[in-house]
Amino acid sequence: MAVVAVISQKGGAGKTTLALHLAAAAHEAGRVALVVDTDPQATASQWAAWRQDRPPEVIDSPPPRLAAKVTQAAGQGAELIVIDTPPHADSAARAAVELADLVLIPCRPSAFDLAAIQTTAKLVQLLKKPAFVVFTAGSPNAPRLYAEVGELVTGYGTPPCPVALPDRAAYRHASAEGLSVLETEPTGRAAEEIRQLYDWACRQVGLSTRRTARKAR
Repeated sequence: MAVVAVISQKGGAGKTTLALHLAAAAHEAGRVALVVDTDPQATASQWAAWRQDRPPEVIDSPPPRLAAKVTQAAGQGAELIVIDTPPHADSAARAAVELADLVLIPCRPSAFDLAAIQTTAKLVQLLKKPAFVVFTAGSPNAPRLYAEVGELVTGYGTPPCPVALPDRAAYRHASAEGLSVLETEPTGRAAEEIRQLYDWACRQVGLSTRRTARKAR
């Protein structure tokens, strides 16, 4: 069992999209995946309600109960637990990082967003947890930009994930239906990037990237 925490002190970074799609990729690969929603806005929980609670499962938890919820989920067979956290909430972020085997920090490749992740970088360094920045919602065709911002976040002590999740309309279309891009456009670019990110994350936490005959809807 592995725990991945998705944290960022800035709103609009794509935390929930990242958390839900990582869990959806795990489910597609045949694993029992769970998202723990600690955000009072409950966006992940709303997504689960729209899809009538089809896997991956989403449960909510206040930060003080997070450790107990993770332990309970592990006891019930969860293989990958993804914690979705709210912005501007130090207690939730700290609780998630303390439990995590891997921390992912979504960040738009813009000056304001890059400056905002320094607080998150300090937190993961304090708790000595492996953490990577996942660039989100940028241009799909800007390799030089990603190289430059990658050097910047490396200077913060949080290296970039080798897989970025650029801005793609597929995410907006899928979320409006309570689905993932793996289900709405299974052969599309967004779906392929999500699978690449999932495979990379599995390698970081020592999980096999197994695949089954399960098909996306």
